[in-house]
Amino acid sequence: MEITTIIEKFKSLYGTQPIIARAPGRVNLIGEHTDYNDGFVLPAAVDKEIVFAMQSNGTTSVRVFSIDMQESKEFALSQLVPQQGWINYIIGVFAELAKRDVKVAGTDLVFAGDVPLGAGMSSSAALESALATGLNYLYNGGLSKLELALAAQAAEHNFAGVKCGLMDQYASIFGKTNHVIKLDCRTQQHEYYNFDFSEFMLVLCDTNVKHSLASSEYNIRRAQCESGVEIVRKKYSQIKNLRDITLDMLNEVKKDMDSVIFNRCEYVIEENDRVEKACKALTSNDFATFGQLMYQSHEGLQHKYEVSCPELDYLVELARKNPHVLGARMMGGGFGGCTINLIHRNAVDDFVEKTATAYHQKTGLEMKAYRVKIGDGARIEKI
Repeated sequence: MEITTIIEKFKSLYGTQPIIARAPGRVNLIGEHTDYNDGFVLPAAVDKEIVFAMQSNGTTSVRVFSIDMQESKEFALSQLVPQQGWINYIIGVFAELAKRDVKVAGTDLVFAGDVPLGAGMSSSAALESALATGLNYLYNGGLSKLELALAAQAAEHNFAGVKCGLMDQYASIFGKTNHVIKLDCRTQQHEYYNFDFSEFMLVLCDTNVKHSLASSEYNIRRAQCESGVEIVRKKYSQIKNLRDITLDMLNEVKKDMDSVIFNRCEYVIEENDRVEKACKALTSNDFATFGQLMYQSHEGLQHKYEVSCPELDYLVELARKNPHVLGARMMGGGFGGCTINLIHRNAVDDFVEKTATAYHQKTGLEMKAYRVKIGDGARIEKI
């Protein structure tokens, strides 16, 4: 992301010298729909980010200019209430930091980004994480990285109205070049695993569809998982959620459980196990096994969790037929969005061209492809 344009725009609007804060979008390699079940996820920060120039302005108001939207907005710090549109994310971060005793004051902001919107790379988390990191630095807030991630998540919950897990903001803040993050969503602790990109590349294939089921079905899946836990808890009172349940325990109560609920629970338990196996594979640079686990993840999401769609399934089917693709799966909430593909580096251009052509012939839709590198998390840039 080119920061000189942002700095120049800031100086022309406000006439002061800004600080720069930046934070990336993220991908999730494996571990889907496990976060709200206190499970494990394996995200990584990407080399596409949101960048803020900011400085205090000596008033009690916040002035914001979005380069991408070519829009100016302003709000008073005494009026930190939800509004419509992109400004809501900005207000939310100010409000959540103020709740955590960061002495935020009137601030001037200019921001821009290259995280694709709607592609499942969490542009909103990148925005929240960059802004929170910058304000924490500017006003000597003293919040830890985890506290910043939690504040950014709370902004999404309380202002954007999306009850997301912690993964997106956590990955945006804790990202590390050429490493994936194994996040334990219960303890909110992580381990880094090296991901050797000398031979391989991650490519996202965007279906260019978003089915309207996505948000309603997400809430239904959460409820289904919770009802499954309630049934198992009648026999094993100590369990808190799916994280604590083994496949043996689940099978013991299968006769008491609706088959759909059983499938949902079985998928989550198996997916947590796949994250563990994927980390072991990375430890020994076994990318063939890692890729197979990605394919297994998609099968579970398609047939047991039922959050895929024909467009996603077709892209994974095309990947399976290509000998240069080690693994592929849908990524994110489902019902559209992207597949994530692990591909031999020298075969990427050919893969993208052939897949886009076949996808267009099958669906009439254009497929976008994003080649991503794994980058660093949120940080202050010295200028």
